[in-house]
Amino acid sequence: MLVRSLVAIALSLLPSSPASAQSPAEFYKGKSVELYIAYSAGGGYDLYARMVARHLGRHIPGNPQIVPKNMEGAGGLRLANWLYQAAPRDGTVIGATSRNIAFEPLIGNKAAQYDSNQFTWLGSANDEVSVCAAWHTSGIATIRDVLSKELVIGSSGTADDTYQYPRLINNTLGTKFKIVTGYPGNNDVSVALERGEVAGRCGWSWSSAKSTRPAWIEEKKINVLIQLSLSKHPDLPDVPLIMDLARDDEQRQMFRLIFARQVMGRPFQSTPGVPRDRLEALQKAFMDTMKDPAFLAEADKLKFEITPVSGADIETLVADILKMPPALAERAGVLLK
Repeated sequence: MLVRSLVAIALSLLPSSPASAQSPAEFYKGKSVELYIAYSAGGGYDLYARMVARHLGRHIPGNPQIVPKNMEGAGGLRLANWLYQAAPRDGTVIGATSRNIAFEPLIGNKAAQYDSNQFTWLGSANDEVSVCAAWHTSGIATIRDVLSKELVIGSSGTADDTYQYPRLINNTLGTKFKIVTGYPGNNDVSVALERGEVAGRCGWSWSSAKSTRPAWIEEKKINVLIQLSLSKHPDLPDVPLIMDLARDDEQRQMFRLIFARQVMGRPFQSTPGVPRDRLEALQKAFMDTMKDPAFLAEADKLKFEITPVSGADIETLVADILKMPPALAERAGVLLK
């Protein structure tokens, strides 16, 4: 007993390992942080993430280099699963995923192999409003037109807003969106729209529309049909809001469940298990970036909206939505498919 006690005392007097004793500044100094983007190059998510990457490193202690990379696939599920299952858990990997990722397990998506409460949320660059829009030659001018006439739209996959939102609208309001899947990213859907392969887009971030295709708006090449969020965008006072079209209380609750994700419109997250001091440093660095004059000047130049949401607020939102009654979530999940 005495021998074991002496050994325990001796071990307690040994210096801590360098890794455990490092401050965030010491840990990140001279390192690279990889920022993986869930969509292909050129779309709204990619452009937002790369802009953040150009400024974030200045605000992380130790000033690591931020290296953006693309890991597109399955509407963001490929990246989310990798972050949860395989990525390093030391704070050297960040994911720019999609707003729907946190809620996929709740609505019964078997391909979502993660617990959203276990992710470490850094924050969101935008509290987003999405829209459905039709090309000006499509013959579709309002959401009422889609009740009687088919509108062919493009999507990156069944886990993405560009698929789930129009499916939900079809199954609740009776619209006739025909969804063509398989595009690598949202920019590819815009290219398909220009080529005439599809006639519209749905689940398209209004901020992305303004920044990536401003001429379409200025030249009235698209008709905005409906807003998909919990509240209207100031730019679109006369475009109907999905919440106002709910036909009963159950639909209204399901719409809240699904469109709450818009609050985390441009989410950035890291893996489970990031040491607390590094997580707090990353969360602070993200919000400091959102206030950085150089960052805001670039965002203004690129016509990107910045309405940031903190990592702590996203954690609260995710936890709150995941407490929704399972039967309601299951019903909503069925209507998204």
